[in-house]
Amino acid sequence: MQCSWKAVLLLALASIAIQYTAIRTFTAKSFHSCPIPNPVNCSLSQDTDVADRLCDENPTFPYNLSRKTHVLILATTRSGSSFVGQLFNQHFDVFYLFEPLYHVQYTLIPKLTQSKSTTDRRVMLGASRDLLRSLYDCDLYFLENYIKPQPVNHTTDRLFRRGASKALCSPPVCESLGAVDLHLEEGDCVKKCGTLNLTLATESCREHGHVAIKTVRVPEVSDLRALVEDPRLNLKVIQLVRDPRGILASRSETFRDTYRLWRIWDGTGRKPYNLDVTQLTTVCDDFWNSVSTGLNRPPWLKGKYMLVRYEDLARNPMKKTEEIYDFLGIPMDSNVERWIQNNTRGDRSSSKHKYGTVRNSAATAEKWRFRLSYEIVAFTQHACQQVLAQLGYKTAGSEEELKNLSISLVEERDFLPFS
Repeated sequence: MQCSWKAVLLLALASIAIQYTAIRTFTAKSFHSCPIPNPVNCSLSQDTDVADRLCDENPTFPYNLSRKTHVLILATTRSGSSFVGQLFNQHFDVFYLFEPLYHVQYTLIPKLTQSKSTTDRRVMLGASRDLLRSLYDCDLYFLENYIKPQPVNHTTDRLFRRGASKALCSPPVCESLGAVDLHLEEGDCVKKCGTLNLTLATESCREHGHVAIKTVRVPEVSDLRALVEDPRLNLKVIQLVRDPRGILASRSETFRDTYRLWRIWDGTGRKPYNLDVTQLTTVCDDFWNSVSTGLNRPPWLKGKYMLVRYEDLARNPMKKTEEIYDFLGIPMDSNVERWIQNNTRGDRSSSKHKYGTVRNSAATAEKWRFRLSYEIVAFTQHACQQVLAQLGYKTAGSEEELKNLSISLVEERDFLPFS
């Protein structure tokens, strides 16, 4: 039997509504998914009252009902990402996770290193996106697929760098803490809190207003497009970049075995014939591709992307952090302000731990000038000339110019968020 004109109109309106909702990646209200009258079964007696009744009996579509802000710190190793992560970890209403994609990497590609090709790293992207989506939805059980050995009764002692997350080292996740333990060092967290109960962690995540995740295991912002456009999320990406010369110097000092040949070159002045230059060029290629995407301002990144240079943050941490929080639309927390004041004026001994965050941030940002030989600096400048110019990093034409403390190697740039 033919459908009534009302049923046909209802079908058309429902179709338009569904398409509109799919386009809006961050809707302020939940969207009700109602059953549509089947043209085969509909009759002249069907009207909008029936549709309303059916709609009332159905659950709502799982959009971002809580209006949490989901933050992803997109970075590379030794670019200052641990420091930036703490700017969120210290916020009382942010549930922060440090490198959960570590578990995906070491399950799918256990021998992956900095020297592997971009193609190898992309093998894990699909699984990484699925895990990120679940974590932003506070489904920490999804992590169990990648933690080895697999958790028993949703408890584990193998979560990578659990102590770097304040939420995972405080009540209710850590029930054994007293008032004197409110500010645990990372190493003390596991000792005092014991195994991690993922059920309690999930509940804690849901009680926080926002979720922030730091990762160095996603090459480019374009790899996150599916998540950025996912209407169930309110994802905003903070892309952190750093001068590649500083990254190379920091990696050579931190990962001494992996960067042994670079250290030999630095010490002897002779470039090894088998030097793996992809340890440098991959960083520059990823920066160039990702930053180019962000600065080209595609519609899908509107209001979702902010570029931050580590050097700018290190020189004026309070001002830059305020800009970041303003972009995210999250009120600044006094805990964050206090942490910045206490952790950006450290002395030389305070930055000995390779993942430490207590340091003289301004001095640390350009310390590489005194670590690398000019030959390596000149090689890096040639290999990464495009991205150095793109990001406003000046090049040094001589060793004297490189060491001159009065010369800033960072141009004044204002990378405004895409809003």
